[in-house]
Amino acid sequence: MQLKFSSNQEYQLTAIRSVVKLFEGQPTASGAGSVSITSDEILGMQITEKGLANRLVLSPDQLLQNCRAVQEENNLPVSEKLAYMTLESGQVVGMFPNFTVVMETGTGKTYVYLRTIYELNKNYGFKKFVIVVPSIAIREGVLKNLQITHEHFQSLYDHEPVHFSVYDSSKVNSLRNFALSNAIEILVINIDAFAKDSSEDNVETGKKKSKGNIINQVRETGVKPIEFIQSCHPIVILDEPQNMETDNRKLAIARLNPLCTLRYSATPRDPYNLIYKLDPIKAYELGLVKQISVDSVIEIKDKNQAYIEVESFKAGKRSLSAKLKIWVNGPNGADKKTVTVKTGDDLFSLSNGRESYKDGFIVNEIDAVEGIVKFANDVTVRLGSPQGVLTDEILKHQIEATIRRHFEKEKKLKKYGIKVLSVFFIDRVANYREYSEDGTPKKGKFAIWFEELFNQYRQKPEFLGLYDFDAEEAHNGYFSQDKKVITPFEIKEGKTKTEAEISTFELIMRDKERLLNPDVPLRFIFSHSALREGWDNPNVFQICTLAETSSDIKKRQEIGRGLRLCVNSNGERVLDRNINQLTIIANEAYEDFAKTLQTEFEKDGLQFKKEMVQNERRKVKISLRKGYQLDSNFLSLWERIKHRTKYKPEFRK
Repeated sequence: MQLKFSSNQEYQLTAIRSVVKLFEGQPTASGAGSVSITSDEILGMQITEKGLANRLVLSPDQLLQNCRAVQEENNLPVSEKLAYMTLESGQVVGMFPNFTVVMETGTGKTYVYLRTIYELNKNYGFKKFVIVVPSIAIREGVLKNLQITHEHFQSLYDHEPVHFSVYDSSKVNSLRNFALSNAIEILVINIDAFAKDSSEDNVETGKKKSKGNIINQVRETGVKPIEFIQSCHPIVILDEPQNMETDNRKLAIARLNPLCTLRYSATPRDPYNLIYKLDPIKAYELGLVKQISVDSVIEIKDKNQAYIEVESFKAGKRSLSAKLKIWVNGPNGADKKTVTVKTGDDLFSLSNGRESYKDGFIVNEIDAVEGIVKFANDVTVRLGSPQGVLTDEILKHQIEATIRRHFEKEKKLKKYGIKVLSVFFIDRVANYREYSEDGTPKKGKFAIWFEELFNQYRQKPEFLGLYDFDAEEAHNGYFSQDKKVITPFEIKEGKTKTEAEISTFELIMRDKERLLNPDVPLRFIFSHSALREGWDNPNVFQICTLAETSSDIKKRQEIGRGLRLCVNSNGERVLDRNINQLTIIANEAYEDFAKTLQTEFEKDGLQFKKEMVQNERRKVKISLRKGYQLDSNFLSLWERIKHRTKYKPEFRK
């Protein structure tokens, strides 16, 4: 399969133009511009002792003026002055401007900034670009995008010479080629590869004269490898900059000597000079992402599912109180917190409206002698015996619900040539895969449950013949502990062990086209944390989080792994909204999930819309009655409404 790309997505073109317009007044390829070019200069570039460097002739005032014009055009707040990075102390880090592009996850952020590189070269001759990423997952995603878009961009930009590479500390001499090359140079580098500078104090730890990264160390030539990047005055693109906001990382970015930074994120912490914004509301309204539904395995009517842990009792002069640990909604979502209760207190109120405490969790009795707290709904919780913990039964229900939804969607979408993928996020690797002392993996309880349930559903009459491979071939995981994993599918293809030695890392992280091939059995992916940010696949239709603890990762980021519109077996994007539906299998009530997501939206200044998240369990399948076309009532209705073209029916109980 070869993924196909559209070059005419207006929202992407607007984001690209927004960056290009920042440099209006810079000499252009057409020869316009008031600045003369001398013998040691070429369009947008300047010759230095180490090679070619980007050359900016615009003053800060001109950049600010351009920035304001772009912001006004895009209906965004106008910057009073250019924003520069600052440390926690307030000290400015590097006098280079920073510009922010906000794009909802799944709308082609990486495509946009890669094409922006070509446009900046086409319009102004800039050639040196550094893409800084915060993690391996994002690095691999960027590299994959560079590979699969190369032919597409070459056809759009008249086969302009371009070279892209990933920084390798064992091959630092390649940075010399980055500086000397006259092609478009794109260097992808992880922030941790250059954040430790041996010549400076460590801002975060207070340690002095740390060894530092190789890139920052003086080599036998008397030059630090980073100096080749610095000499190029690169345009630095920050992918997910909210993960690079510590003082040390800001200092590291400044050491690259950027011409400017272009910051691309769906959830920026500090939107320096915001010039373009495609938020999740707009992306949803334009049909640029999948619709979201929640399949909760928790029934609200089951009062024993509400988490309550009695921690202690305290006797006062006139009353007795108890300390309970419960889930509490907060500005960053739900978290387990300790609250003090007395008779008459309502846990629904104390939890800030947590749906699972809505029905009757009013304290009726506190008995310190017996060590119990009784509620108005007849629920009793005893000291040392918490209720509502995430039991194996609930976790197994989540896995079953994911498999069921997966089978249903694959059966429905198979005729369209669409392969369905599901992702499980887990909090303990050992629950899925255990390791012996020599590193040999064996199945954990999640893997065992999965295979049992997969085989059960494969044998159901409605799914017979859907899959012709074994359960163990349908799932796998990527974890940092893994060595190379040989898949049973590869062995069955008759290859030797050496030929079949393809790692799960390669298949999941790098070989997106192969993963999308219906003939490859892998459909269920387990991950601890590596895939939470920076990784996505267009054909992820189910996401299930098998974890009891509250995650620091926002729900928006987890959902983002499956928001991208799906593709068919020809690599073509499918736009049908009835097909593009992402199901979240949750271990909390639908109402609680939606409320947490709403909190995240509102914290980011967004107006949450309830219709964005549907309750999967309240969906009802409606079929047309046979012969409706001849019914007199239908014909009468049709005569009245046929002149209009769009209706939105609303069904009520």
